[in-house]
Amino acid sequence: MTQSDGRRRVIIEGVRPEVDAGRFPIKRVAGESVVVEADIFTDGHDAISAVLLWRRKGEPAWNEAPMVALVNDHWRGSFPVDELGEMEYTLEAWVDHYLTWRRDLRKRIDAQQDLTVPLQIGAGYVRDAAKRAKGRPSNHLAQLAEDLEKETDVDAIERLVEHEITPLMDLWPDRKFATRYGRELGVVVDRPRARFSTWYELFPRSTSPQPGRHGTFRDTERRLPYIASMGFDVLYLPPIHPIGETKRKGKNNAVAAEPGDVGSPWAIGGPEGGHTSIHPELGTREDFRHLVEAAKQHGIEIALDIAFQASPDHPWVEEHPDWFLHRPDGSVQFAENPPKKYEDIYPFYFENEGWKKMWEGLRDVFLHWTGEGVRIFRVDNPHTKPLPFWEWCIAEVKKRHPDAIFLAEAFTRPRIMYYLAKAGFTQSYTYFAWRSASWELREYFTELTRTPVAEYFRPNVWPNTPDILTEELQHGGRPVFMSRLILAATLAASYGIYGPAFELGEHLPRNPGSEEYLDSEKYQLRSWNLEDPRSISELIARVNRIRREHEALQTNATLQFHASDNDAILAYSKTDDARSETLLMAVNLDPHNVQGGFIHLDLEALGLEPGRGFQAHDLLTDARYSWSGPDNFVQLDPQSVPAHIFRIRHHIRSERDFEYYL
Repeated sequence: MTQSDGRRRVIIEGVRPEVDAGRFPIKRVAGESVVVEADIFTDGHDAISAVLLWRRKGEPAWNEAPMVALVNDHWRGSFPVDELGEMEYTLEAWVDHYLTWRRDLRKRIDAQQDLTVPLQIGAGYVRDAAKRAKGRPSNHLAQLAEDLEKETDVDAIERLVEHEITPLMDLWPDRKFATRYGRELGVVVDRPRARFSTWYELFPRSTSPQPGRHGTFRDTERRLPYIASMGFDVLYLPPIHPIGETKRKGKNNAVAAEPGDVGSPWAIGGPEGGHTSIHPELGTREDFRHLVEAAKQHGIEIALDIAFQASPDHPWVEEHPDWFLHRPDGSVQFAENPPKKYEDIYPFYFENEGWKKMWEGLRDVFLHWTGEGVRIFRVDNPHTKPLPFWEWCIAEVKKRHPDAIFLAEAFTRPRIMYYLAKAGFTQSYTYFAWRSASWELREYFTELTRTPVAEYFRPNVWPNTPDILTEELQHGGRPVFMSRLILAATLAASYGIYGPAFELGEHLPRNPGSEEYLDSEKYQLRSWNLEDPRSISELIARVNRIRREHEALQTNATLQFHASDNDAILAYSKTDDARSETLLMAVNLDPHNVQGGFIHLDLEALGLEPGRGFQAHDLLTDARYSWSGPDNFVQLDPQSVPAHIFRIRHHIRSERDFEYYL
């Protein structure tokens, strides 16, 4: 153990937020505050002062904010984060002899003790501060020290200490034996869309108005008003690159393709180019740029899928053969997860001798598309690439583009998902698709929002993807699509759907027991009837409008579950950051039956006073209910609207007050 200056008597421990002893930064978005808490104490009975220090990473000077003592040696402070990029913070605390003297002086006055010597001691502290100060403040402090020693009137002494001396002493405290916390902790500050976003995924090649014709970026542009009308602000496109011919997959993932089969977009690369090229049937680079700009006019950002794998026809296979693993027979190792085989895809070999050059080449894929105006990336299977690579690569991109957002498509083990978030991914897919029972949803979302995981892991929940058609969606009919939509959109601040499959209720699996779609768009063109009367697009639009208009749904931090005497009904609430508005959700998890029961509200969490009535205004149906107390009855028919999204209005005392709210 290294011996430090033994005169530094303050102990700082239990600092939070702190991720893995400061190894990784926490995450915030611009406009938020970082609230820091710690246990700070010392021996004996001396008073302590503590400050929270913060700065932009790389700056020499620290900003300071005072920390406040709460209870049991626990302290709290906060600082704002307004600019994108990296910040850092730490703590400093010291035994404050002047503060101790001031506290004890009050006790001596109350005990009517002689103050001659105590005032001399206090004057000494003030003179020491005068030496630390400069110019006029120094002279003023020196004069105050003399006044303190000479004063005999108790009321005058108290006025002098509280109103003249203490404000100046706070500016020039004695910190020569201050304890600095041993770590400088990091904060990554993202833009607000990192916290609140609404994603829609589609295949551009399936946007043609003519069945059987390969869609283009121009066709996708014509789809933008429809997407915007439903309230989505991110349009995510699967890989838009040339698709290999060798070992191309056919319809329904057939091993051999038939003439005219378009293949999987994730089999990236062909004679036309690789990860920085565009599939010629989608259009030109100018067409893509036009799509990006057209989307902005609708309030939509384009997100691109980045999948680090290559078809056998990718130019890199010949240009950089060492980037791929070769088997003893000389062939390149294709992707497989036995017994599954993906002969149309070669994974990158990250243990090759030229790994540094490969890392740079993969990083440059992101930088290429940022040059085309893209700032949001959904990354395919990041858990199958080295975790140190992602930490380096994302940091490299964000040095140049701190507004970049990375979504990890990592359906893998929890520790790996969380590590990817620590390593830099802005958002992550979750296990939401497979959490259907009320206890599962409560347990999982409590973990995501009420544990230290929330400091670095931002969930983006999807009820379906091109790879995931859950058994629930296969058999629950239209009601389950409605309920899963509402759950996704209200449990999490960021969510997405794969459409038009979702709003049109696509539910047929390729095989019994499979989560693969029949006639999946991953392997063929599809034509969608957006005017189908079974579509739930109007409900999607209403839910997304509620999300935009009510800030309570734009955060995960305030999620609170409420008890229900019916396990088929999940009840939970959210408040906005200012805690000025509360939304209460009740969702029927049974797609086949009407379910009713009492929900038991935590009135304190809802900001409600016991014994005071309140109005529950359903934003989905515009119905209003007059409620009172914690126990209230709900009944939900899955065939109509399987959920309530209540806006809680406070303090209704009478029918007259209720009429006022109407």
